[in-house]
Amino acid sequence: MDEPRVKVYGSATEITVAANAAGLRDLAERLFGLADPDLRDGYHEHLESGIQLEDGSVSLILERDDKL
Repeated sequence: MDEPRVKVYGSATEITVAANAAGLRDLAERLFGLADPDLRDGYHEHLESGIQLEDGSVSLILERDDKL
């Protein structure tokens, strides 16, 4: 299987999250994990350029917000 690759980029009015198939599965698993009923409001994950995201990406925060 391919290694997950995710890139996040955009402008002031539009954000793009581009990923290969493995990267999309990884993001889906992270989002599914945030939906766990045992997690509390405000739980979040930081994805950073050069670590979880491809170099040159803008940072991405996935956050659970039960007030929405």
